[in-house]
Amino acid sequence: MRSLKAYYSAPIVQFLRQSDAEILGIIHSNDISAETMIQQRNTWEFQIHILKDQLDSFVDGRVIFEYTIPRMGKRVDTIVLYHNIIFLIEFKCGDTEYRQSTFDQVYDYALDLRNFQKESHNKLLVPIMVSTRAAAVSFDIHEHDRVIEPLRCNATNIADAIKTVAACYQEPSFDYVQWENSEYLPTPTIIEAAQALYRGHNVQDITRSDAGAENLTVTTNEINRIIEHSKANHRKSICFVTGVPGAGKTLVGLNIAIQRSDAQQGEHAVFLSGNYPLVTVLQEALARDKVEQEKQHGKRITKRDALRSASAFIQIIHKYRDSFVGNQNLPPERVAIFDEAQRAWTWNMIENFMATKKGVAVFPYSEPEFLISTMDRHQDWAVIICLVGGGQEINTGEAGLPEWFDSLYRSFSSWDVYITPQLNDEEYCRGRSWNSMLSGLNIFERDKLHLATSVRSFRTPDLAAFVKAVLDVDINEAKMLYQRIKDKYPIVVSRDLNNAKTWVRNHCRGTTRYGLLASSGGLRLKPQGIFVKNEISVANWFLNSKDDVRSSYMLEDVVTEFDIQGLELDYSLVAWDADYRYINGKWTYHRFVGNSWNRVQSDERRLYLKNTYRVLLTRARQGMAIFVPYGSNYDHTRKPAWYDGTYNYLVEVGIEVI
Repeated sequence: MRSLKAYYSAPIVQFLRQSDAEILGIIHSNDISAETMIQQRNTWEFQIHILKDQLDSFVDGRVIFEYTIPRMGKRVDTIVLYHNIIFLIEFKCGDTEYRQSTFDQVYDYALDLRNFQKESHNKLLVPIMVSTRAAAVSFDIHEHDRVIEPLRCNATNIADAIKTVAACYQEPSFDYVQWENSEYLPTPTIIEAAQALYRGHNVQDITRSDAGAENLTVTTNEINRIIEHSKANHRKSICFVTGVPGAGKTLVGLNIAIQRSDAQQGEHAVFLSGNYPLVTVLQEALARDKVEQEKQHGKRITKRDALRSASAFIQIIHKYRDSFVGNQNLPPERVAIFDEAQRAWTWNMIENFMATKKGVAVFPYSEPEFLISTMDRHQDWAVIICLVGGGQEINTGEAGLPEWFDSLYRSFSSWDVYITPQLNDEEYCRGRSWNSMLSGLNIFERDKLHLATSVRSFRTPDLAAFVKAVLDVDINEAKMLYQRIKDKYPIVVSRDLNNAKTWVRNHCRGTTRYGLLASSGGLRLKPQGIFVKNEISVANWFLNSKDDVRSSYMLEDVVTEFDIQGLELDYSLVAWDADYRYINGKWTYHRFVGNSWNRVQSDERRLYLKNTYRVLLTRARQGMAIFVPYGSNYDHTRKPAWYDGTYNYLVEVGIEVI
């Protein structure tokens, strides 16, 4: 029977007894690739030969080849379970040096198991990088949270490394086969998820399925049921998928778009977003991954062709919208997914844009109304899926949820409208009466369309609630939630930027991604070397490696709420300016103009500023440092009192000071 977990698994004594040809045959039988490169076959033969030599004196333990890491879409070359310790071995056959990329690669495998494989949470994990022809180096053992920093080996001293570690630790016994078949509960980043889905994985393969988290599959299945019902009954339907920040709304949308992308069945789907940085990063990530995947299979595809394909799957919503202005063209899509639908433009915003940028003198629609009208052109059935984040509106002219309902009432009252009870919340309704929003519409409540648990901050489900309590000045609730999450999800505050950077770097290993964030209104962070107006490539910032000065890892270039919304990091460093200050028990709102701060009077602009900090404070999956400057007595735009109030409030909540 084909194994889904690994290509080969056996006790070490059995591995030593079997012939190389027999072992290789088992590996081939479990390799589902259409064809295996000769180079890969030779590599497996070489690894078998090396390990038989190195494990010859071992009388117990287990050896596993090509153990899968589903979230990353990768496989560990070899795992050796010995002395109740998990050794992860990554081979670089023929290498004469120890490369940083290999160090990070095998470290990532260990960290992934530590975070997401149930049976590995309390086990000792030892990543080993093997550059087969490199010179021998000493084994320096440094452990962090039950993961040892990768050891460097060549083809002749793997056994020495294993025995050295085994001699230093006395670990509790565990069942090796049970470990191998352990439940794996991954929570990928949106970039990792998009790449995996694009390769053909299902959302079930790459996301957690434990009972403690609302399963993304449940929401996906509910949407599919609505699509099938609409198709069978010739209905036009709109679904509002809601959830807390980081709950996986975008992931659900991407999954549906891929599942429903078969144009031959008349179900072509498109994923649309008004978030230009998100679209740019995802398109670039998919293109880079496609080039790499084809390269590994001995095929060549240009980056331009890969990007063209990715751009057909994920589109910027404004280009889609403009293609239907001034015509009655029928959309090729029957299913349209609008990500961050709350950011669609008001009528005033889009009318001004069309007049000044497109030469359209009269445009009588808000953006939600026009987008619905394009799908309404279908004669029989169509489905719109709106992914809506409460408290996520961060820019002038963003209509929020009420405009979608007003548009339906004005022009499309025959559509079926699927909602959740959770929509009746101030963060969604923005001061509107719940009953007035739903009046006159065909409403169907579906609890499964709401995602209540964050999968971004996989270490704790309470981050979004903590941030909400902080921003709502619910001090007691914030204190309680901080005590609940602090050991799982570290949050610290500092007045020293270098200390904050050091803290973030010290908590990140392998390719764990971190970066510097700040409000777009944080113009007086400039004396600290934080320039929020700098033009950067968000794709390079999010995707490039540690040795690239354009990447987030350098903690030099800062991204704002507009760049980071919809995306995430593992650790973040949030720089807090005087645009949002805590003074005398409440938040005050400010905008820097010319040479001074002005009070923000508009309720709408105050909401945007509050949501800006909500976005910044909910971007990190594993931990966060907050930097609050001291200010300056010699600069009237950076008075210390403006920063002290915020800092003291965060300390009062209980956040650890570094």
